[in-house]
Amino acid sequence: GYAAPHTVHCGPDGVYVNALGGADGNGPGGIFVLDHDSFDVKGAWEHDRGPQHLAYDFWWHLGFDTMISSEWGTPNMVKDGVNPELLLGGKYGHALHVWDLKTRRHMQALDLGAEQQMVLELRPAHNPRRAYGFVGVVVSLKDLSSSIWMWYRDETTGKTPQWKVKKVIEIPAVPANADDLPPLLKGFGAVPPLVTDLNLSLDDKYLYVSCWGTGELQQYDVSNPHEPRLVGSVKIGGIVNRT
Repeated sequence: GYAAPHTVHCGPDGVYVNALGGADGNGPGGIFVLDHDSFDVKGAWEHDRGPQHLAYDFWWHLGFDTMISSEWGTPNMVKDGVNPELLLGGKYGHALHVWDLKTRRHMQALDLGAEQQMVLELRPAHNPRRAYGFVGVVVSLKDLSSSIWMWYRDETTGKTPQWKVKKVIEIPAVPANADDLPPLLKGFGAVPPLVTDLNLSLDDKYLYVSCWGTGELQQYDVSNPHEPRLVGSVKIGGIVNRT
């Protein structure tokens, strides 16, 4: 019942594959599971999806029996590229979802706000005893900035810890001549960073952020994940200012 598969992870009971939507090109998107050995489809993973409708990436904290998933758009929302009407209307994904990995049930929705459009790549801590991770947001409708948010398990909320999310990195748009910009950006006079991918080093010390729009690869020291520090940058292209 799912279409447009995207992310693949080998799980404890099968091969997990995330999909953007249903066979008709609409939602909801979600996860299906394949048998480890035969690749036969075992079925949809979710037992109770709660308010979750859009889908994109997923990862887990096995030591905490928790899965995190992110949002982009259904196949019909993305197959022809970014739809300006949907984007400016805040209709693309702007939330994270927290799941109980054992019961396959939705636990929490962490909404970043409708202005934070396209909440994509998830990178959890590699240390199984630490319950946090980073997610990239492609663009803010407020100022065309991109951002990195941290999700984390708050142990100070009483007997039942709550998962929370907060912005820890903001990457501003770069001013540019309107004549050099594609139609959607001409009125803004700036190039958005358009964070498309990120990666966390195996020792959980460095976060690498790909800014597709400005052609920049950034390196952050995230030894303290609540307060990342920019420590390196390489510029290799971008929409404008390629020289």
